[in-house]
Amino acid sequence: MLSVIRVHLPSEIPIVGCELTPYVLVRRPDKTAATDDVPESAPLEGYFLRYRWYRVQSDKKVTICSVHPTEQATLQCVFCSKRRALVAKSYHCSPKCFTDAWQHHKTLHERAAAENGNEEDELSRFNSTGSGALASTLSGSMSNLTLANNGPTPFYPSSIAQKNNGGETLIEVGGCKTYTPTADDIGYVLKFECVVANAETKQSVGHPSTILTSRVIPAPSPSPRRLIPVNGAEVMSHMDQDGRIQSAGSFTVLSYNILSDTSASSDLYSYCPPWALSWPYRRQNLLREIVGYRADVVCLQEVQSDHFHEIFAPELDKHGYQALYKRKTNEVLSGSTSAIDGCATFFRRDRFSHVKKYDVEFNKAAQSLTEAIIPHTQKRSALNRLVKDNIALIVVLESKFGNQPTDPSGKRQLICVANTHVNVQQELKDVKLWQVHTLLKGLEKIAASADIPMLVCGDFNTLPGSAPHTLLVRGKVDPLHPDLLVDPLGILRPHTKLTHQLPLVSAYSSFVRPVMGLGLDQHRRRMDLNTNEPLFTNCTREFIGTHDYIFYTADTLMVESLLELLDEDGLRKDTALPSPEWSSNHIALLAEFRCMPRTRR
Repeated sequence: MLSVIRVHLPSEIPIVGCELTPYVLVRRPDKTAATDDVPESAPLEGYFLRYRWYRVQSDKKVTICSVHPTEQATLQCVFCSKRRALVAKSYHCSPKCFTDAWQHHKTLHERAAAENGNEEDELSRFNSTGSGALASTLSGSMSNLTLANNGPTPFYPSSIAQKNNGGETLIEVGGCKTYTPTADDIGYVLKFECVVANAETKQSVGHPSTILTSRVIPAPSPSPRRLIPVNGAEVMSHMDQDGRIQSAGSFTVLSYNILSDTSASSDLYSYCPPWALSWPYRRQNLLREIVGYRADVVCLQEVQSDHFHEIFAPELDKHGYQALYKRKTNEVLSGSTSAIDGCATFFRRDRFSHVKKYDVEFNKAAQSLTEAIIPHTQKRSALNRLVKDNIALIVVLESKFGNQPTDPSGKRQLICVANTHVNVQQELKDVKLWQVHTLLKGLEKIAASADIPMLVCGDFNTLPGSAPHTLLVRGKVDPLHPDLLVDPLGILRPHTKLTHQLPLVSAYSSFVRPVMGLGLDQHRRRMDLNTNEPLFTNCTREFIGTHDYIFYTADTLMVESLLELLDEDGLRKDTALPSPEWSSNHIALLAEFRCMPRTRR
């Protein structure tokens, strides 16, 4: 007879909008164990599994910390509590929790004050004891905090055990194996029930197996990042009726390594809570973030093949995007090909049309290289070093907008966008440089065949000032560059061949160029003035630095605006990626470009 051995959830903390899928292990009539579902529509020897989800409501109520969702909140930022968009971020479990988040709150306060004018200078209050501890922790810029015990505060029920006489009420909210918490569930414990039922009588057989979750929490979301004009004026670009950045003749490009699910393991990110690493949570956050930027062209890296086809392509299609994809070659990686990641490029159908797609497989280039220059006895070891499955996706798009009301040349406005993810292993400096050089040579061929602006986006896994970065922005590499000392196969010699003719410039270097006007100082502080690149685009507990870039051909494009960078002081490196609100160990880069007039063409 069918029986349930055990049930459990991948994450005990349910999040609004994130599907909960319990793990149910059953013993089949033949005594084998399996996790396959046995629905009522397909019973097994007269029995099936019935599922129920309940919301457990109680009169006992507490607040929930917005930073540590398993902890009870004891204080609230009054300033945030008075603004609907910030209420969810206002609760903290301890004075230390609040002080650790102060830089984040300070930024929110400054923005709110700038948008709404000066308001009361109240910033925190307790809804229980502990005000003395808070007062003793505050100093400097936080010394103007005031404490209060009164005022309305949204309360949530405490975590409770299921009881028949404890005043709890069970409200059925789902009858399927999976359940997606809604806003009505926030603060409540959920109960999952699984029981074997008779297919004929529909009656339950035996006792149900149950699980109680933690309290449902709202999905944390990052504070919005503004698009900052780089001409010195602190004003937002114009938006269309849908809120999309809109300026005649300009377009926006987003580049984002979204961190594949197979890479988001607890082994690598042990400091992250399991719920922040779970794919249902990250998927929801990523889609909301990507769609929210409303970029005209979107370049994503580390997109798993199954996630591209099942999630990103169909979801972004609903928002007007056409999708192109190139999966990494899987000569090195083993396992299911559906979990192999790759690069995905999306573009708005109302802004661009697709002209051409080029797939770049560095493995094929490695095979050609070894055939040409590597002695036969060394070919195997050479391929072992060079074959890393990395790829690039190059697309040529035709714009449906002009840079001028009438284009005197009458030519089509084409744009070439390269999207790549370069080898991650830091010790293989020669392989990184060779992959970048190979990509640039391919782009040079395209440039030679068409008068076309170019964008090169991606995760290059290389720091500013490294040989690959130097090659990209300077067109050559100094023969004395220390990275060139790593070349066991001789693939970088002669060093004079490490050149290209594309006038590439890093988009974010615009933040540190001399401009007329004021207002960019805070953004320059987030830049490395030695390399003219952001201080970081990648953040983990072990590493903070820049690996992600958007390069453009400066003779054909000019930067109008850039998405503001994160402040390192506001990162919570001990909790998540780089904090629970963000869903990747990388941050998104976005730039607004304008095509240069065709006077020289």
